[in-house]
Amino acid sequence: MLSLSQELVRAGAASPAVALPAAALFDLPEKVLQFGTGVLLRGLPDFLIDQANRQGIFNGRVVVVKSTDGGDATAFARQDGLYTVCVRGVEDGQPVSQDVVCASISRVLSAKSQWAEILEFARNPDLQLVLSNTTEVGIVLDEDDDVRAAPPRSFPGKLLAVLLARYEAFAGAGDKGLVIVPTELIPENGTRLHDILRELAEQQVPDSGFLHWLETANTVCNSLVDRIVPGKPDAAAYATLTQELGYEDELLIMSEVYRLWAIEGGERVKSVLSFQQVDAGIIVQPDINQFKELKLRLLNGTHSLACGLALLAGVPTVREAMEDDYLLTYIRNLMLADLLPGIPYPIDEKTGQRFGMQVLDRFRNPAVEHRWLAITLNYSAKLRMRVIPDLLHYYERLKAVPQYVALGFAAYLLFMRSTRQDGKVWYGETQGHEYPIQDEQASYFADLWQRLPAAEVAQTVLSNAGLWDSDLTLLPGFAAAVTEYLRQLQQQGAAATLAAKLNKSQRAAV
Repeated sequence: MLSLSQELVRAGAASPAVALPAAALFDLPEKVLQFGTGVLLRGLPDFLIDQANRQGIFNGRVVVVKSTDGGDATAFARQDGLYTVCVRGVEDGQPVSQDVVCASISRVLSAKSQWAEILEFARNPDLQLVLSNTTEVGIVLDEDDDVRAAPPRSFPGKLLAVLLARYEAFAGAGDKGLVIVPTELIPENGTRLHDILRELAEQQVPDSGFLHWLETANTVCNSLVDRIVPGKPDAAAYATLTQELGYEDELLIMSEVYRLWAIEGGERVKSVLSFQQVDAGIIVQPDINQFKELKLRLLNGTHSLACGLALLAGVPTVREAMEDDYLLTYIRNLMLADLLPGIPYPIDEKTGQRFGMQVLDRFRNPAVEHRWLAITLNYSAKLRMRVIPDLLHYYERLKAVPQYVALGFAAYLLFMRSTRQDGKVWYGETQGHEYPIQDEQASYFADLWQRLPAAEVAQTVLSNAGLWDSDLTLLPGFAAAVTEYLRQLQQQGAAATLAAKLNKSQRAAV
């Protein structure tokens, strides 16, 4: 069977169902420098640039910098930079299956062995944009880095060297600055990268003109990316896909349908990122905090409050929970009735509702297996960060008990009840099955459950301001609701408690 290549694309030697690029896209100018070859970059920014190029918008390709030789850089060379994105999932309640050959990447360069070529590209007048995803530890200050090394050690050092080469090539021209969009999953990623670049420049570049150009001609944007890109499927699934596609692709990746790339910027950023016109999932605006809040509260917060309840009910994965009428109703009501009104940031209700429905579609995705047990990792810390600010704001706004949040909290308390310890790991049990409690508070809960009855465990934990940065027993009715749900969970089990709660709510609504 043939391998994916420009020759295969020109010959049209693939399944008719595959969305192949037009050959003219191979000749577009290189406008983007990208640090990182990971699946998130290929499945989101590079994919979206490819979609724009197909529509005659942006009309630019990506030069990728890889930190080391070998690996997928060799595969990119063999496949002329082409790779397939297999999109699978649910959108607006309907299944989606789409296979796209992306042609946005022109070449992959090794920082280790091709640094001179990377600096040469830095001097290219067509270059407009820098993207990065160097993992969460990539945006760090290395005070011993050398911006004149070949190459510098750190990502910020490499980027500063690129900017310095460009500054020198164009004699500090103000219109030759770049838009820089990091996509690393850390808060204020652009602000942090900008500060590191500034500090390195002050230490290593004794040219006040460069510092001025760095600050005034370049824009470093905060951004938020959200798309599950699992990467290459297992061997059996890959073999099936290969037969369906009609060619071999070493770089094939799977991706969910949902995509969000929120970028903080004004008109200049919009102009450079012209590809933002082609997909509603790309958002460029001066303030992207609402998207951070929606993701943190509705997606992550829902995960954190539902994981314990689902596991206690004997449902191991998110997708299976969406096939259970009671858990589905609980998750939907938790998200839209309790968490959405409590978001501590001004959110348009229709925007919030739309985001919530997209989250439910993502939870239903049969191509992504997300296990609830994995979500319980650092359970206590996740609740503190994702849920507590929402809970406090809900009380401030509505002065009522968010019942679905209270039930989720009760399930958390019961999930944290251990039955034994093996080494440093505590284990709990539900329906005859053991599970590890992967939480730094596991020993604290083990002690409480050994000494106190359930009602006192609830009171003690909820009043612990060290855990929550607040005494939750001061919220009128919350501790009583959590305690009552905890009693029901212990006596009736999670499935029966859910059924009773939701049936009661339905009767009240009638």
